[in-house]
Amino acid sequence: MMARTGRFRCAVAGLALAAAVLAAAPSMAATLRVVATTTDLASLALAVGGDLVTVDTIVPAGADPEAFAPRPRDIEKVRGAGLVVRVGMGYDYWLDGLLRQAAEPRLMRGGPAYVDASAGIPLLEVRGESVVNEGGHAHGVANPHYWLDPDNAVIVAGAIAEALARLLPAERERILAQRARFLSELERRRTRWLAALAPFAGARLVAYHNAWPYFARRFRLDVAEFIEPKAGVSPSPAHLRNLIENGRRTRVRAVLHESGEPQDAPRFVARELGVPMVTLAISVGGVPGTDDYLALFDANVNALARALGSGAR
Repeated sequence: MMARTGRFRCAVAGLALAAAVLAAAPSMAATLRVVATTTDLASLALAVGGDLVTVDTIVPAGADPEAFAPRPRDIEKVRGAGLVVRVGMGYDYWLDGLLRQAAEPRLMRGGPAYVDASAGIPLLEVRGESVVNEGGHAHGVANPHYWLDPDNAVIVAGAIAEALARLLPAERERILAQRARFLSELERRRTRWLAALAPFAGARLVAYHNAWPYFARRFRLDVAEFIEPKAGVSPSPAHLRNLIENGRRTRVRAVLHESGEPQDAPRFVARELGVPMVTLAISVGGVPGTDDYLALFDANVNALARALGSGAR
């Protein structure tokens, strides 16, 4: 009886010790909470982090990050985040205010839980200005829409993977493997996207907003003019008249309408030029069927190839 009692006490002590160890160790089910300013960065963070992360987005799908006004609940979303990922270059300038209010040094610029995804990106339309605000749209030192070149996703995914591996060192190999799988699929689809738009190399396009230089460079397109005379400024009749005259002379092939922007002016220009108007998504979730980063390019490339094919000259 005493022997059995001793064994029972040893078993209880062993279970207590095991419970204490489990309580002290991170839960296998625990995940790192990543907060991304945009849906595009959120999608890339999820692709790299997999089930090691949960991802929140500050700017809702379909909203304009350049004109976004943070809400009080966004402070709480940032506070306590495991990692913050931003577009940078003034595109999400309002994040700095949220980070100051969150008052967590690790999330601030240079902190271990802060990623500016623009670092290392070959920038286009570089200009010697600090962040300015025009018509409710913020602009920094260069055109900020760099995620619309799929090659830049390689750089962004690498930066996110490096940050996650720093914060989750025991999961480094798993994170790198997930990044490698994503990049392999990205390359497979990139080959398909390039082939789909190759027949239209050099095609001249009119866009509503200057969001497409990275996309145009990668797919060898020419976005010649913009319906907005300045970011956030509605076009005047004189501006539209000049745009149409130039479009006829230079043989514009299509008008790009960005989801979330007004439709009347681009539809009018397309009708006057006798070319298709094609609606594209600037960001993940901008139109149906763009639920992640790869789907964003599937949808945009397919829509543009169909439009240019139907309006071939």
